[in-house]
Amino acid sequence: MIKVGIVGATGYAGEELVRILMQHPQSEIINLTSQSYVGKSYNEIYQNFEGICNHKCEEEDIDKLSEEADVIFLALPHGIASKKVNPSILNNTKVIDLGADFRIKDVNVYEQWYNTEHFSPELLDQAVYGLCEIKRDQIKQSNLIANPGCYTTCSILSLYPLMKENLIDEDSIIVDAKSGVSGAGRALSLGIHYIECTESTKAYKIASHRHTPEIEQELSEAYQKDIKISFTPHLVPMNRGILATCYGKLKEQLSWEDVMDIYKKYYEKEQFIRLLNKGIYPETRWVKGSNYCDIGFSLDERTGRIIVIGAIDNLVKGAAGQAVQNMNILFGLEENTGLNQIPMFP
Repeated sequence: MIKVGIVGATGYAGEELVRILMQHPQSEIINLTSQSYVGKSYNEIYQNFEGICNHKCEEEDIDKLSEEADVIFLALPHGIASKKVNPSILNNTKVIDLGADFRIKDVNVYEQWYNTEHFSPELLDQAVYGLCEIKRDQIKQSNLIANPGCYTTCSILSLYPLMKENLIDEDSIIVDAKSGVSGAGRALSLGIHYIECTESTKAYKIASHRHTPEIEQELSEAYQKDIKISFTPHLVPMNRGILATCYGKLKEQLSWEDVMDIYKKYYEKEQFIRLLNKGIYPETRWVKGSNYCDIGFSLDERTGRIIVIGAIDNLVKGAAGQAVQNMNILFGLEENTGLNQIPMFP
């Protein structure tokens, strides 16, 4: 059994980790930490765990935990993990960070976009960006995994085959994305109060969202040339889900079948990516509660653009599910172990 510790277990991503790992046949949760709920049983905080998980939340001692756990999940806001992770901890255990601290390779870019100091830049070179379908081989070799963000997972997976094949004009890429409210986390904020966000949709952090450099970094690597994108996120009044609509100018005329062959080249054997038939487009309701990423596309012959649409559950494939998929890779398990949840509907 893989002994698991979760630091930051009472946020939405942490709760989703607990939900998945309690059903994982090869994992055993040995420690749940929480800054706000020390001493409380987990089922007191989230009553859906009544009779399922009564672990008491503990104060965090990551050094001690690293000596007991085979893997530690960090489900923390940005700017914290880089203070906690060090070579000594990585010599003891594997770390999967669901925050942003180890995703961006250039420390100056990280500090500019996140407006905070990075406290362990010497670890950036050994951290692997944990987008499983693309970085599988590198993940296997690392003790420090930077779990991708939710918008980024959906956007990168949607565009990666086209970028890898150098089929899009690099100056034409636009990502228009929508997220459910759980993407903002569980902390209180006026903008995510029910009355503030229900019956309304809004764009936010226009031309300044912190997932932008993450998307650019990974698509640039695929394209083998630095690119810049226009990325605009929106908040929609639903609990879960990401829908990313991605636009790009094609460099050559392609048929729908040509493009599908390209996507199949990269994704046909990927169990968590579902390529949709012609005229069928992703919806967040069809991936809710699952680790799937659905992708569909259309060609606009009038403008010469391709429109690619991706959908994921932001808390599963966009956070906890992908983190568990990373764990499975690290420990040589089948990637779908504990992740076979069928999307829930309605």
